[in-house]
Amino acid sequence: MQIEILQLTEGAKRATGSVVVIDVFRAFSTACYLFAAGASQIIPVETVEEALAWKKRLPEALLLGERHERRVEGFDFGNSPTHLQKGNFEGKTVVMTTSSGTKGLMNATMAEELLTGSFVNAGAIVRYLRRRNPATVSLVCMGYEGRYPTQEDTFLAEYIRGELTGSPVDFQQMKALLRTGDGARLLNPANSEWSPASDFDLCLDLDRFDFVLRLETEQDARILKKRLDI
Repeated sequence: MQIEILQLTEGAKRATGSVVVIDVFRAFSTACYLFAAGASQIIPVETVEEALAWKKRLPEALLLGERHERRVEGFDFGNSPTHLQKGNFEGKTVVMTTSSGTKGLMNATMAEELLTGSFVNAGAIVRYLRRRNPATVSLVCMGYEGRYPTQEDTFLAEYIRGELTGSPVDFQQMKALLRTGDGARLLNPANSEWSPASDFDLCLDLDRFDFVLRLETEQDARILKKRLDI
């Protein structure tokens, strides 16, 4: 198994094999919480316009998205796992667009298969990849808006690589570094309206979920589905 760590949107475009698109703060952590809350599927799109077009096709769908970390005007939810606690997602389709994560999924056009990456289901991702044993694994760190690397996404890539190669890294040390590093923006009271401090711990609740999220094609849509790691 050859493992490569790639960065940002350009990295997504170059990724091959089994591709894990990583967005820890917060898209793909939020996506896991959506499925845990009963959502049936997530339709990830790159642009706000695409999301609104899906809403016209599927009026009962919920819109979730952010730009510059803030909820898109007119959407049902922003990109906060904390705020999801106020919603009813049972059986719902969610159309999702974010500045980093969904952009990465849409740009990873050379992938043989696409998974999302977050710490909350990191163990399930590792077990899935071990079982599949692909020749190539590409770990794509989407960073901030797909333009600037961030600690949290690179840390997760290093964590997954370490688990797959038998050279584990210290997650608690990573978490401590994030608290005063790139994760500090989630803890800043000035950002609490769109990024509650509780999102920090929710996104770093290691191995909270035992499923992977895989992008699958159904008719004319590319849809994230929950696959139990069993």
